[in-house]
Amino acid sequence: MNVAKERKTIETALNAYRTQLDTIPEDLFTASPKNGGWSFAEVYSHILRATLGSSIALERCVNNTCHPTTKKLTLLGRLMMFTGRFPPVRVKVPKAVEAKMPARKISKEEAKNLIIKCRKRVEEIMPLINNALPQSRHKHPRLGMLNAKQWVKFIRVHLLHHLKQLDRIKKVLNR
Repeated sequence: MNVAKERKTIETALNAYRTQLDTIPEDLFTASPKNGGWSFAEVYSHILRATLGSSIALERCVNNTCHPTTKKLTLLGRLMMFTGRFPPVRVKVPKAVEAKMPARKISKEEAKNLIIKCRKRVEEIMPLINNALPQSRHKHPRLGMLNAKQWVKFIRVHLLHHLKQLDRIKKVLNR
């Protein structure tokens, strides 16, 4: 894995979230699509809070404060790591994650602040990735036990996945 390339892709994705934020009118930001699904605000809430949560798991792996384990990825986790994307089927957020971090209708200002926090976490943690032990893993609710490099890849894949969701919402709201 090329950590510098992953970092650049994550930063580019965060830039895209910030740029798109400026193009979405405030009244549409919290509007729910008529066919159901999340609003822009809920997507921003989910992806940015999940990125912060993932950065905490990543930091634990980098600092080797996870309990060492021989457990590894689930089948879905192996598939995502191999393909670099989520399977093409839509799945709901795991109940454990939804209970901890429900998607909320946040304001554009809150989204901007969360993007800043995500950037800061990435800047702080990424230089330390290569120090992490491969057996230092932290559990993801669907993907299994991820090590530091796998958390970085998950963050990238997850950010890019939800950028596509923003595009779907734009089409539904006829923007």
